[in-house]
Amino acid sequence: MTAAPHSAANHGAANHGAVTHGAADLPVRPGEDPWSDAELADLRIELEKEAVALRAELGDSQAQIAARLGDAATEAGDDEADTSSKLFEREHELALSNNTRELLEQTEHALARIESGTYGVCESCGKPIGKARLQAFPRATLCVACKQRQERR
Repeated sequence: MTAAPHSAANHGAANHGAVTHGAADLPVRPGEDPWSDAELADLRIELEKEAVALRAELGDSQAQIAARLGDAATEAGDDEADTSSKLFEREHELALSNNTRELLEQTEHALARIESGTYGVCESCGKPIGKARLQAFPRATLCVACKQRQERR
């Protein structure tokens, strides 16, 4: 069983030797219904849309950061309060940009795991993450038990 192509751009394109894994291949926890092809396709589409939006947001953020850094030379005569305020704004933009970049990396990692057939497998213990958890947080890479252990450290 094969999964739907991962993007409209690949629709009808040759698979170039890549192995695609179907929804039935994804692990689930005991008592959960298996993934359907439609559920996996919807999840993949949602992740791809999020990746596009995050890339655009990251580009905008980087342009704003570059503009703020370019303004630094013209701000040489500002008083201390103005300088502090502008420094805070730059640091805030950098923090938001880093968060967006991290979210994009997690989203792309989830898409890669879907393509490789490892989506739904805990990266720590190798057990199923759980369909319900993945539907709530599609970027999850750890099962609940491993995530709780990680957060206690």
